[in-house]
This record gives sequence, C-alpha cells and structure tokens, in this order.
Amino acid sequence: MPVRDDIHSILVIGSGPIVIGQACEFDYSGTQAVQALKEEGFRVILINPNPATVMTTISLADATYMEPLSCEYVERVIDIERPDALLTTMGGQTALNLTMELHRKGILDAYGIKIIGAGIHSIELAEDRRRFKEVVASLGLESALSVTVKSVEEAARFKELVGLPLILRPSYTLGGVGGALVDQEDRFVSAVEHALESSPVHEILVEQSLIGWKELELEVMRDKHDNAIVVCSIENIDCMGVHTGDSITIAPIQTLSDTQYQRMRNAAIDILRAVGVDCGGSNVQFALEPDSDRMVVIEMNPRVSRSSALASKATGFPIARCSAKLAVGKTLDEVLNEITGASASCFEPALDYCAVKIPRFELEKFPMAMNALGTQMRSIGEALALGRTALEALNKAIRSTERSLEGLVPLEQIIPYTKEDAELMLANAHPLRLFAAYSILCRKGIEAVDQVSKTSGYDRWILCQMLQQISLEQELRTQSLDSMLLLRAKRMGLSDKHIAKIAEVKEIEVTRMRENFEIKSVRHFVDTCAGEFVAKTPYCYQTYGETNEGQPLGPNSVVVVASGPNRVGQGLEFDTCCTLASLALRRHGVKTVMVNSNPETVSTDYNISDRLYIEPLTVEHVRRIMESERTQQVLLQLGGQTPLNMVDALESSGAVIMGTSARSIRIADDRRQFSNLLSQLGLRQSRNRSAIRKDEVFHCAEEVGYPVLLRPSHVLGGRKMTIAYNQEELKQFISHDIEVSIESPLLVDHFLEDAFEYDLDAVSDGTSIHIGGILQHIEAAGIHSGDSAAVFPPYKSTPDILEQMRQAALALARALCVKGFMNIQFAVQEGLLYVIEVNPRASRTVPFIAKTSGIDLVDMAVRIWLGEDLVAQRVVAQKGDISEGHCITGWAIKEAVFSFDRFSHIDPRLGPEMRSTGEVVGLGESFGEAFAKSQISAGNELPLSGRVCISVNNRDRNTILPIARQLKELGFELAATRGTARDLFDAGLLCETVLKVHEGHPNIVDHMKARRFSLIINTPMGPHALHSDDDIRTMAMRLKIPYTTTTSAAIAAVEAIKYQKSSQRKVKKLQ
Repeated sequence: MPVRDDIHSILVIGSGPIVIGQACEFDYSGTQAVQALKEEGFRVILINPNPATVMTTISLADATYMEPLSCEYVERVIDIERPDALLTTMGGQTALNLTMELHRKGILDAYGIKIIGAGIHSIELAEDRRRFKEVVASLGLESALSVTVKSVEEAARFKELVGLPLILRPSYTLGGVGGALVDQEDRFVSAVEHALESSPVHEILVEQSLIGWKELELEVMRDKHDNAIVVCSIENIDCMGVHTGDSITIAPIQTLSDTQYQRMRNAAIDILRAVGVDCGGSNVQFALEPDSDRMVVIEMNPRVSRSSALASKATGFPIARCSAKLAVGKTLDEVLNEITGASASCFEPALDYCAVKIPRFELEKFPMAMNALGTQMRSIGEALALGRTALEALNKAIRSTERSLEGLVPLEQIIPYTKEDAELMLANAHPLRLFAAYSILCRKGIEAVDQVSKTSGYDRWILCQMLQQISLEQELRTQSLDSMLLLRAKRMGLSDKHIAKIAEVKEIEVTRMRENFEIKSVRHFVDTCAGEFVAKTPYCYQTYGETNEGQPLGPNSVVVVASGPNRVGQGLEFDTCCTLASLALRRHGVKTVMVNSNPETVSTDYNISDRLYIEPLTVEHVRRIMESERTQQVLLQLGGQTPLNMVDALESSGAVIMGTSARSIRIADDRRQFSNLLSQLGLRQSRNRSAIRKDEVFHCAEEVGYPVLLRPSHVLGGRKMTIAYNQEELKQFISHDIEVSIESPLLVDHFLEDAFEYDLDAVSDGTSIHIGGILQHIEAAGIHSGDSAAVFPPYKSTPDILEQMRQAALALARALCVKGFMNIQFAVQEGLLYVIEVNPRASRTVPFIAKTSGIDLVDMAVRIWLGEDLVAQRVVAQKGDISEGHCITGWAIKEAVFSFDRFSHIDPRLGPEMRSTGEVVGLGESFGEAFAKSQISAGNELPLSGRVCISVNNRDRNTILPIARQLKELGFELAATRGTARDLFDAGLLCETVLKVHEGHPNIVDHMKARRFSLIINTPMGPHALHSDDDIRTMAMRLKIPYTTTTSAAIAAVEAIKYQKSSQRKVKKLQ
C-alpha cells in the first residue's frame, strides 16, 4: 500500500537538551524517523535546539531549525515552512506536551496541520492518569487503587482512606520528575506540593504503593490494520518502587510462566487498541504480585520512549524507523526488516541471548543516601551488554558502566563500603544494592536466598544466578587454572583482570594462559530472528565457547571506539563525533567497526557502521574485537577520555593509533612535560606544580601561591577539581579520597581569579590548522567550561588577544604534530593570555562549532587521517597557514542545562567540577537575541517585569551597580540583602531590604515562597557557600525562579531582557 498522498511535508519536534529522564535515546529515534520519512519521499522540517545531536546535522533534514521548543517559536517555524503534518512521537515527553499546547491554542487547526504518530485523543487518554485508569478498567484489567487530584486537600482525603505509603505521579512529565514515594507523614504535604508544581497541568495521580512487586515492560507496535507485535519484553531486576530508568533490566523476561506472559501480551495489545495507537510503538508497564498471578497495569507511553531505544538495541528491531513508516500509512507487513533484508516487520523478534541494561549514576557528583532511589529517575545514562547467559551479560554490563568495576563483586570491595553497609543497603533502594546482595550471599550461601529476596525484592532466580558465580569463584581460588575452568569463567562474563584477582595471579598470566589454551572470543550476530535468516547488516557481540559467525572485515577496516554510557563530562557530543566519523570513513571507502555499550545512541544504530559491537569499552574487549576483525587500526580521538585512557595499552599490543601519536597525547596529558613544552614555545601559563605524594601538595601550593586550582589526573568533566583559597581548605580537600601518585599526580595551579576563559577548537594536519571557532565563556574563570555559557564569536575580547590565540594554536599543533582534532583552553587576565590546557582529541564543542560555522569538521579530520592534508583539501593555501571558521548565524550561544531538580539536597552552585547533563544553543542576529533564546531552550526563561533580588559577595559589589541600574531602567523593582542594599543605596539606587536566612523572618526564602521575586542574582563568597546561600539557590531551583551565580551571567541576562522587551521573535533556518 502506498504512503499517504494527502501530506507532503512533515514537522518533527525533537526533545531538546539532555536531562535526566530524556537523553540520547531521542536523538537516536529522531534521526531514524527523519531518515525513514525522507526515504518515503516526504520533505522533513526539524526543530530542536540541541546542537550536540546527530539529528541536527545540517544535511539530515530538509530544513533544520535550532530554535526554542516553545509555542511562540514553533508557530514561527510553522508560518514559514507550512508543514502538512506534525509527527508527535519522536521527541519524548517534551514533544508530546508541546503538541498538546499547540492544539489547545488552536495553532494546529489554524494552519491545517494533521497529527500523525499519536493523535490528540490517544495522547490525552494515555497521559491523563484518570482517563487512562478508566480505559484499563473498561478492558477488565486492574490498575492500582488511586485517585487523580489537583490539590493537597484532595490528596490528603485519599491518604486518610488508604494510608501510607503512597506513590505520587505527576501528569505529563518525563522520567518521573516530581514523583515521590511518601512513607512518612511529615513529608506528605511538601511532596504533594512539589509533585503538583512539577506537572504542567497541575495534576497528579496519588496511588497506593505496590513496592516489592515485580515490574515488567512490553514494547508493542500496532498498525492501522490492527496488526500488532511485541517487539521486546523487559524485566526489571529491581522491584516496584524504583523508577524503571534506574533499575537493572533484562530482556527477554526471565521469570514469568508462559501463561503469565501471554496474559500480559494480550493486555498490552488491548490497551493500544483502546487508546487508539494504530501507527507506531508504545511502551506498556505492568506490576506482578510476587508468588501470584495478580497483574496490575501501571502506565503506558504512546510514543517512542527510553525503553524503545533499549528494546531496539536489545533485539535489533528499528522501532523508531518502523514507527515513522507506520505513521505515514505503511503497515507492518510492508516495512522491510533491514537487519535481515528478507523478513517483514510483522514478525516478532526472537532472541537467542540475554540483554542486560545497567543504569549509570554520578555518585561522586551527586551523592545519594542509602534510600535515594524511588519513582523519580536519578541515573544519568545506561550501559547495555549482551551474552549467551544472564550472568555473562550481567558481568559485561557492570564493566560497561565504567565505574572501575570488573563485574559482580561483594560490596566491601567497592570503596568506601564495608560488610556492615551491605546489610543496611539491602533493605534500601540504592544503585549498589545488587552488590550488597552478592556480598551477603558470598558470606551466607544458599541459606540466605529467601531472606535476601524478601528484604530486597530481588527474585530468587537472580539470586540463584549469583550463587553460580560464587561457586565458580571458589573453584578459581582453590584449583589450578585449567582450560575447562578458564573457559567456564569466560562464558560467565568474567574479564581476565577479574579472574586474575580472584585466582591471585597477574592479569597477563591469565591472558597468556587463555591464548595458550586457544580460548578465543567468537562473534555472534544480533539478527532479530535467532539465526533463522542470514544477517544483512551484522550487529554483534562477543562470547566464548561457540561457533564464530561471519567473516572478519580485514586489515583495511578501522575500529572506532566510542564514548560509552552517558555521564556528566562525556555525553552525546562525543557520540555524535563517532557517528559522523564512521559515516565519513565509509563515504571514503573505508570499512568501520563501531564499539560502544550505550543503547541510547545513534552510533549503536545498525546502519552507521559496517559492523557494530555492543561490548564494554575496555582494553581487553577492544583487543579481542581487533583480533576478531583482523585489523590493527583504531580510532580513539572522538569518544572523550574513555578511549584515550586505552592509548598506551593498545599501542603496546601492536595497534596503529589513527591521528595524533600516543607520544603526543602523553605529553599533553603529563603536566610536567606539557609545562616544559609551553616554556619552549614561549607561551604563558599559570604557575603550576605536580605532586606525586599528598605531603607534597602543601609545598606546591605555597610555591605557586593561593588561591590554587587542584586537578586530579586522567579525569573527565573536572571530576573532583576544586579551588582552595587557603591551607585549611587545602587540608579539607586532601582529606577526601583523592589519588596522588606517580601514575596519577595531582596538578596544583595558581588560580587566575577574575579571568575570562576561551575554548578554541581546531583541526590540524601537523603543519597547518583550521580553527573551527573561538568561544568565550560568559562565566568568569572557576566555572567548568562545560557548565559555562559560551559565545561564538567572542563578545568581549581584542584583536590582539585573538591573534595570540591563533598563533599559539598553530605552534602547539606543530609541536605536538597533531593529526586531527585539538581543543585548547585559554584564560585572559588583565590583558595577558594564558594557556590552561590542550586536549589532542575532539571536544564537546565540536558539533556546536561545526553547525554554527557551517563546516563539516569531522569530515575534514577524517580526510587528514586518510592522508589528505589541509592544502589538498583546499582549506589552507600553503603549509603552515591558518584558516578559521566564522559564525554563520550572527551570534551563537551554547548554554549548559542542569538536572539539579532531581537532587533536592544538592547545592546548584557551579565550580571547576562539571555538573551539567546537556546543552542547548541560542542563535540570533544580536547577542541579546541569542542569549534570550538559549535561556528559553534551557528552561530558564527570563522575566520581563517584576522584582529582582540581589545578594552578592564583596568582590562583586562594584560590578553589580551598573547591572542594577539597567534593571531599574527596564522597569524592575529591586530588593537586596543588607550589605548589597547599602552599596546600592550609596550609588543612588533605592531598593527593598530583605533578611538573609539566618537573620530571622520574613527572610529571602520566605519572600521567594511567596513568589515575590522574578529573578535572583546571588554570588556566593569563596569556595563554599554559606547555608543561607545554599537555601536561596535551592529554593530558586525548586520554584523555577531564574537565578544567576555570577555577575557576568547577570550582564548577559540584562541584554536578553532588553531584546525580549523590544523585538519581534525571529527564527532562522540552518540550511
């Protein structure tokens, strides 16, 4: 059947920035959808302000707009492009909510736009908790006892009826934001208030708790002819009470009887029919009472979801691509399964392996209490592993989270936990609870299974799997390693390093023994059909003791090591670089092998590389893949710090590192060698020293002078970096778990106060460079570059300083013989240029620079790696020249996006350690327009009127005066804490004086609760905020009051407010 002929152009709304609960998976689904729609001949218009994505690559959609996801700006795009239809299901909850708002305001009807994917009626039925419950009841299915409320009083009446604990689920939200498990009376009112505030329609479902029940999910697809299939069944290892995004999951479902599964399957398909989903995929979640057949429907998502990406990668079935084709009129039997190239999409995938997903938490950046997990998602990313058995997949998945864990180990082997912690953690929802269970089983054995299951909610099945590993580990400790024992350990997913530690031998001994016994990994395909058809686009994993499937790609192929699970400091930007590099290499005739463990990404899509491996990003796994594919070429420049950490080990094993040499990478990473290089080149640097013992740190600090910036080696995202203003603060830093050794020296730099930082991204062939762009940070030095708003082109600099940067970049590129990407961070203090650091790899700003300069930097680097220098590419005229990109949109501002709302106990103050989870871009003809759009897209929409509260430290008192004066001229009322108010009064500015938190009531927080302030300017004093400052910023975050923590950001905010008060909204197409 042909596709619909009544529509010709389709608007696709993306999901916006990466936040907890809505991450890379929507770049994957959106990219697939755009490609699928273009295959069917439709013109595709895309709107998404996230510059880190593959989907906003200029050549992908027919028209790309990186504009705010608000009705005002989307209507402007609609007015220009006049799309015939809007695809609602590829942009997560953000796109669904925006679609509903466009509908309620009559914009869709006014422009005659048809809704495809999920209709308005289906969205309302699935998203409105009360109406969905009615649908479930009409089908004869059970839902949890619950009530939909719009006030605390209504919720309290339900509480009196059923008692605590209760689950709170806000309507129209993502990742359980604002949700809570309330089991204490004194938390009830505040939790309900917060949940109501989190819902865009001020509505929540108050639900009787099902804690301890099994949680299961089905990913289901249905077409307009009522063909329906279950793509994937997923079982949560953690029981109800933990958000499914924070739970360890396994596919397919392991612990249901066939009768239970078929009943669940029928229920899911019946729900899709009743809701009206007839052209795409949906996710339906169930709870099953332990040791019984009682089944309860929890919820459904009438769109491509986080679980859709996981299900796609677990099965090989391209859910988003298929959903897009169904949305334009195709049926399941008409959509070819591109994995096999022989079967239709109406066949349910068959798995001959297990797929285990483990969430990635940032426990160092966002510490959690023992009972931290609940109905609100807290994990930053996730890792997927495949294995022939559940244990093999589980051990590989644990390694894939990249938390320095080789697999399943007792909790006490994870610093700083003890055996005593295991007993406490078992009874609480914590990211490491599985390790606590393993610890207890190691000590108490099979007799503890029932008690561990009862306390933790883990099914006895998974605990019995753990007992199998405990038994094997005992053999490894007490028996000599023979071929059979070693093979069993490898088939259980144990790494050479893990086996060596258990057997108390060196890792190299295990590796040599395995090679001598000819125990080699084999390649298995993920083909959706358990080997029934030959896989056309092979997607692989490694296992042991079985037949190798497929032939190696050979020595001309390149292994691309990607970036692994999403985390703070290493996110979507790096995956985008890996994806674009693989596609570019293939365009130039080179076969590629992608290695990654992140199921959310485009790089792990089946059609990005010639061969895809879902495997942990460790030296052992990468080596085995290179052996299996019979190639020595490996690309490590694109995936962030994870691949770079493998450089030495891979080079020593004979790998050929594409691009910049391992030696140059070591020089840039070693502070002493790099400092010497800067001196040789005559480049200025901050005074610095390296300490290899903790007792040296104080001497180093005295030599360079306080304040000092303390930087641990080999970290990403500024992990554990801090500024110490005196010896007492330095002592406090050293007392923490900080490694200081010859292998990992602590870098002690004199901190450049009141300096401004710059990022320069370049591509070099070793003699010439192309500078993609120079970005200036809005926040002053001391804020991590990933957390600072960055302006392209620089907005406050001098031609002389910029020229010094260009010449420094060329000198460093030539000295290090950089082949490919290079990122340099500069600081300017009192008119002097300092080099902070050089990273000879792709940085997180490469996709942003490439899109806003209109130059494909990744393709430029790929051509260098293949031997075509910048002269041959006609980028520069002659060797030794410099070329430079320029912003094609006027102004472009990259703004960081944070997920502090998930961590109410965390102070949102920024510093040298990165804390943002995503980014957005603001484009404009003026600085004010660009900054205003960046704030809207980041969820920090600035006020146009009201009262501004100012509380700044002594160093900022002079800087704040012109800012306050401009705000007054713009019509704002002013309020300030006593010290700031006095300075404002002395400058002739009258303002209301408010009390700090410790000064009594009503204080600044009381005023905030009363909604008296529309903007907060609050700059904390020194490295640690006072408790009152903590309360101010935390309350601003909770009440969604825009706040700035630096005066430079306040200046930018004023410019943006000026633009918004004076100008008509504009949008600009990238191509």
